[in-house]
Amino acid sequence: MQMLDPTAWLAMVSSGWKEMGGTEFWVALVKIMWINILLSGDNALVIAMACRGLPPKQRMWGMILGAGVAVGLRIVFTGVVASLMLLPYLKIVGGIALFYIAAKLLVPDDPEEGEAEAVDHLWRAVRIVAVADIIMSLDNVIAIAAAAGGNMALVVIGLAISIPLIVAGAALIMALLDKFPLLVWAGAGLLGWIVGEVIATDPVSAGFLNGHYGADVAHKMEYVAAATGAVLVLLIGGLWRRSKQKVETAA
Repeated sequence: MQMLDPTAWLAMVSSGWKEMGGTEFWVALVKIMWINILLSGDNALVIAMACRGLPPKQRMWGMILGAGVAVGLRIVFTGVVASLMLLPYLKIVGGIALFYIAAKLLVPDDPEEGEAEAVDHLWRAVRIVAVADIIMSLDNVIAIAAAAGGNMALVVIGLAISIPLIVAGAALIMALLDKFPLLVWAGAGLLGWIVGEVIATDPVSAGFLNGHYGADVAHKMEYVAAATGAVLVLLIGGLWRRSKQKVETAA
């Protein structure tokens, strides 16, 4: 309940600003920025793939809003998600949601029909980024929380500064996706790999594998699950894409 109390969050953030004059604060800030850059490649990929179907005028807004949502959620998650993601079955549910997102990214969007529909697609892209970031952010959250040492001011500043870097990464990936459409499939496969990892590391899955087969086998099964996730995303996403293309051709 304390994590839901606005005054507790305000106290955590306001207390951190008092330490800005110290060297440790700035060293930790650089660490947080660097961690976020290193671990945000998957987020930049999701932003790029979710926004690639938007009209040119909407793309930049999609990337900025997507990165802003990702960073905002990361700030909240640092205080909440690290404990929530340890709950049984939550990562399995999240993995299934991410599986749907990854497969859907292979399906072509409907043709744009006016500004109102374009705005609707923009917010749909931002929602995709938000859901994907919720599922994939645990590694970022744990690393950032460790670097911040409980200083929420550090988390807020470090992640806010990271926004333009994530946007730049998404813009670069989007340019590559436009030039080399085959990379869309590679990106979907990567998200499928993450799906398998997320599901295999859920406390229920990991507990079952460790209890019955030992830690070594459990670790190897993570790779098997990841590879399976990648294959299934490409297979189901490909069939979904072909089905929609047939419908559009018939129409």
